[in-house]
Amino acid sequence: MTNMSFDRETLRALADEGNETALDRLADLADTAGDLEQLSELLDEGSMHAGLLLTRRAVAAGDLRALQRVSDAGYEEAGNELDRLLKAPTDGHRL
Repeated sequence: MTNMSFDRETLRALADEGNETALDRLADLADTAGDLEQLSELLDEGSMHAGLLLTRRAVAAGDLRALQRVSDAGYEEAGNELDRLLKAPTDGHRL
């Protein structure tokens, strides 16, 4: 099996035609580049993979607001992670 690299324009064209795998690959490229704006746009287009990637980043950063935004955009797991973090025991310090 050959390891192929596809350009962003080809992936975008395929995604625009409804190819979800191409949409996921675009999300992977945006994640690798640290392009949160592009990931958010892909989530808005319905990419649940972009939601997963944004959720992972938000959890790692402890960014509750970002988790809420991702959840509001339709990625349910972000809401679950938000609830988990909010329900976690605190160390006695105020937020």
